[in-house]
Amino acid sequence: MNVLFVAAEGVPFSKTGGLADVIGALPQELQRAGVHVRVVLPKYGDTPPQYEEKMELVHRLSVQVGWRNQYCGVLKLEHEGVVFYFIDNESHFKRPGTYGFFDDGERFSFFNRAILEALPFLDFQPDLIHCHDWHAGMIPVLLTQYRNQEFYKKIKTVFTIHNLQYQGVFPKGILGDLLGLGWEHFNVNGVEYHDQVSFMKGGLNYANALTTVSPTYAREIQTPFYGADLEGVLARRQSFLTGIINGIDTKEWNPETDLHLKKNYSNRSLKRKEENKLALQEELGLKVDPNIPMLGMVTRLAGQKGLDLVAHVLPEILELNLQIVVLGTGEPQYEQMFRHFADTHPEHVSANIRFENALAHRIYAASDLFLMPSLFEPCGLGQLIAMRYGSLPIVRETGGLKDTVKPYNKETDEGNGFSFANYNAHEMLDTIRRAIDLYETEKDGAFKRMIGRAMREDFSWKASAKKYKELYKALLESL
Repeated sequence: MNVLFVAAEGVPFSKTGGLADVIGALPQELQRAGVHVRVVLPKYGDTPPQYEEKMELVHRLSVQVGWRNQYCGVLKLEHEGVVFYFIDNESHFKRPGTYGFFDDGERFSFFNRAILEALPFLDFQPDLIHCHDWHAGMIPVLLTQYRNQEFYKKIKTVFTIHNLQYQGVFPKGILGDLLGLGWEHFNVNGVEYHDQVSFMKGGLNYANALTTVSPTYAREIQTPFYGADLEGVLARRQSFLTGIINGIDTKEWNPETDLHLKKNYSNRSLKRKEENKLALQEELGLKVDPNIPMLGMVTRLAGQKGLDLVAHVLPEILELNLQIVVLGTGEPQYEQMFRHFADTHPEHVSANIRFENALAHRIYAASDLFLMPSLFEPCGLGQLIAMRYGSLPIVRETGGLKDTVKPYNKETDEGNGFSFANYNAHEMLDTIRRAIDLYETEKDGAFKRMIGRAMREDFSWKASAKKYKELYKALLESL
């Protein structure tokens, strides 16, 4: 089974968000499961030099973008057992950053077309092309032009939505001028979106199978609140849509071997976890006390992440016996809010308005609780990492948060975290109170048992890869 991944970013070559982590980890796990995977990415200007110098040029070709012919180089590099191809065109990709430029419509029209044109010249015949997010959304549409050629006849496509909010919407002139497609595609069941062209909608309407990054998010995006104006398309294609939870890199995120920690630990040596808390309290100037519960937040400081709920009740949260440690950057009002409370409550609030990977590791290890009150969360990785480090998540029941965090049940002594249903600040506050109360009354009883359950959960990529393999197999057998 030959599968070609297509995405705009992938660790360790380029990264703006969680998509890159998926592209860095999932192909390796699929290879271990017996699927032959290769990956195609753009070759950006800020690709780390240690990888760029190892790339070999495997083919040059001319790609027609509208009425123009443009140079395309295809480079190749093997990284951790997976072959990566890089599409090279300096005018499109040799610039700092990945996307968010004025000419993204042209850049990714070229990228999608270039991949299909280059395929016959590579030593790889894909059975299936797995397209990730809007940047690869036009590949299933463009394939309709190639189906009369033997090489492309049997290729199937899977399209994965990582975040429906970002859709790649461009003026309708792009359809003929850059993509070379006819107006027969410009309709409600094609790529038309409010009299413009949507790359995301192209993927949703033309791919043979659709996936997203959690079962709950797959259901949510079929409703107006989460559907970003595409709920109709998704509801119509629901029989083709599957939700598969993302995994985490269990080598990087492992409290037993993590080099960033003061003391390594496991669910059998939780006293050592406490040493990480004491060390972080000292490092950040908080009151050093093992019995004060620490609430961690490693997040983008944005409305989507539920920061407006936190803003609404933060003074009341700080009336509780706890410490809050925040790491992240984002919208100025939230950065300022945390700085203000860190100034007025220096022993109880630490605001680290930056991103620092080593500190993120230390916060996961030191915290007792981890807050993620998101408005929406397609999958979420923070809660998975927190559980692996024995920090019990407090989450809103949405998307992947609902699928992975099982709320504490006092009667049955079950659960691996705490959750609340409605997007409501006082509901969140009540949940934080319950968590603090359990910590204070059952620190060495029910709370400790819940930490053990959370740390034993398996959020590796292995389970996800198995589900993707089953999806590919079913799709190819439906020929």
